[in-house]
Amino acid sequence: QQVLAFAMGYEHWDDFLPVLRAHMARVHSHFEQIFEAPQTDQSQDAGRNLDALWRGSLDETQALALLTEEGFQDAEAVLHQLTALRSGRRYGSMSSSGRNRMDQFMPLLLGACGGSDEPDEVLRRLLVLVEAIARRSVYFALLVENPLALSQLVKLCAVSPWIANQLARYPVLLDELLDARTLYKPPVREVLETDLAQRLARVPAGDLEQAMEVLRQFKQTSVLRVAAADVMEAVPLMVVSDHLSYIAEVILAQVLELAWHDLVARHGRPSCAKNDVDKGFAMVAYGKLGGLELSYSSDLDLVFVHGSEDPNAMTDGAKPVADSVFFARLAQRIIHLLTAHTPSGVLYEVDMRLRPSGASGLMVVSLASLAAYQQSQAWTWEHQALVRARVVAGDVALAQGFVAMRLEVLGRQRNAAQLRQEVREMREKMRDSLAREEPGEFDLKQGHGGIADIEFMVQYGVLRWTCDVPALAEYTDNVRILAALAENGFLAPADAAALSDAYRSLRAKVHRLALQEQPAVVAAEQFAAERAVVTRLWQTVIEHE
Repeated sequence: QQVLAFAMGYEHWDDFLPVLRAHMARVHSHFEQIFEAPQTDQSQDAGRNLDALWRGSLDETQALALLTEEGFQDAEAVLHQLTALRSGRRYGSMSSSGRNRMDQFMPLLLGACGGSDEPDEVLRRLLVLVEAIARRSVYFALLVENPLALSQLVKLCAVSPWIANQLARYPVLLDELLDARTLYKPPVREVLETDLAQRLARVPAGDLEQAMEVLRQFKQTSVLRVAAADVMEAVPLMVVSDHLSYIAEVILAQVLELAWHDLVARHGRPSCAKNDVDKGFAMVAYGKLGGLELSYSSDLDLVFVHGSEDPNAMTDGAKPVADSVFFARLAQRIIHLLTAHTPSGVLYEVDMRLRPSGASGLMVVSLASLAAYQQSQAWTWEHQALVRARVVAGDVALAQGFVAMRLEVLGRQRNAAQLRQEVREMREKMRDSLAREEPGEFDLKQGHGGIADIEFMVQYGVLRWTCDVPALAEYTDNVRILAALAENGFLAPADAAALSDAYRSLRAKVHRLALQEQPAVVAAEQFAAERAVVTRLWQTVIEHE
């Protein structure tokens, strides 16, 4: 003790101990604020009263007074909801053990909701969940026996109706609430890969339906942990997007494996595939996933490429097909695995419109064909999209070929005035068709001074100056590209920092609104400083360079 006290700058242990205890008390206070289970602090009388209220033993006056005392604003509405639940078909059809579990749970839920900032709204959200798990009463027992889990449930549903709805749709996610230490710590990519591989390893060979369910449950569990850390501000915005992007990439890699092995078993490998690792096939992500900026509701902008150049080449199986047919079926199978509706929902919506020739083009193209299209037929807006394109799954050699092709296209010498005009015109078309703001509102994504303006400036910078500095095309995310533009003298460091800060602030608000299930639109006076910076630099970079 004396050595420790001396090491901390005190001559005697008795001098150091009070200071140590003060720090410990402060830490414990913070811990309780985050992890407390307020429903366990109810007095015995309060607990008995809430139990009597739920069971209908109190008269209306007593029940309303108790609900008001517990913190509910509209006691009559709350009492009506509870009465409707208890007299409803779902409760009446439960087994006696199920009703006993629910009867134990409901007073605790009322006590926990009463301690929240908006108890009426939180209870309304959670009653939807109660209805959903009524047939699985084991969850009531789980939450009764784990007051900390109930506390986390109330906290999360209080800050995010999106989380509340996810839990109501997929009650299996309640298992994630048991351990708050892991709930607020999204796993790194390597852990995600191991977790999903282990889950799929337990699926019987050939059971594609069960594999699809496993993929969806994995996604929901992983995204819930990211959202929980996000709403509790345990991780910064950029890390949130990174984790959501990693989840998508890990899922895409496994979806490719499932689709690949199924088709190879039928038709053998295509001629350009060396083995099951070097498949001669790759998945290219554009947009949010390509830029490592995925959000909770983002779809996946994908383009599929293959390495077969011989139109007559065939697979080597017992039922051979042309390479082109194999890869087309592979792409179709991948899209089906991602978008099919199952009891656990959809994995991701997929947008394939960025492939050559758009919706009328082939679903899978050779890398050589993609390169030829980008070099001679693609519009400027397609080159803008290429700024945020990267391979997220598939053949390593093909991925390297795509990187080389992308750098060649982005590094082409361009007429600055013509490029500015085309970028400006495309931005106006996008704003006219996508902006959702009304007078007095600001669309965070498409409004003047919003996210898309920053993205277009970044894309213009890459297309304009990569011919001079190839390093500008190294990254696909906007923040690192802005840093590269500043490092190489194409943007003033202060301007690049201001754009990065505005971009982070606007995207953080978009994330928050998504978790509130609200559109990315705010009052016009919000983000005035950020909009002023973006608008000023838009005028400088795009309008009057």
